[in-house]
Amino acid sequence: MGSFTLCDVKLEKHFKGSIPIEGDDWQVGVIVGRSGSGKTSIAKQLFPDAYIRGFEYTHNCVLDDFPDGLETGEITKALCSVGFASPPDWLKSYDCLSQGEKMRVDIARALCLDKPLIVFDEFTSVVDREIAKVSAYAISKAVRRSKKKFIAVTCHYDVVDWLEPDWVFCTDTMMFDRKKGLGRPLNSKFIGAALKLGRCFGSITISAAPWLQQQDATQQSTRTNP
Repeated sequence: MGSFTLCDVKLEKHFKGSIPIEGDDWQVGVIVGRSGSGKTSIAKQLFPDAYIRGFEYTHNCVLDDFPDGLETGEITKALCSVGFASPPDWLKSYDCLSQGEKMRVDIARALCLDKPLIVFDEFTSVVDREIAKVSAYAISKAVRRSKKKFIAVTCHYDVVDWLEPDWVFCTDTMMFDRKKGLGRPLNSKFIGAALKLGRCFGSITISAAPWLQQQDATQQSTRTNP
């Protein structure tokens, strides 16, 4: 799929490798790891046109915020497919919804976009964990009923159980593994062992940014020459 290098303002993080999914028959993937491990940077660089972190909502009814040209039936079908099947709540504005409802509206809206691939960051990050699991299961089923591909970018390992992905890339270990046909699933109970059997692409090396190196040199000079 390509190579990528991670960089931020204070630290430089370098990682070269690939997520070998081109040509594979898959629909659901997961990029998972602790906060600050590079998930967002990798997702943005590898999938810039598919990357989604959220949407802007301006109407008093969430149905009116969906893409123009969609029939109401198509919108409500998308909402039901991700586990948000409450017509009274469909008439509310986005700000009046719960965190769980907001996430499901975001996913439903993403699935309605004219895009073959959706990369959704902060997946279930602000949702109660039980709601997150149920939502992840419904979303996985909705994606698999469609012709789209979906990549969840998350710091929560628990949703892997419910998404039942075709592949997982873990930024904690920088390792990739894919589901082996009808073999064992990729889930949180087995992900540690599974990733050990996967392919390691490299490691992140962190070096101080030039301005930090210059600051350290100045401090060292001051200590040496009072």
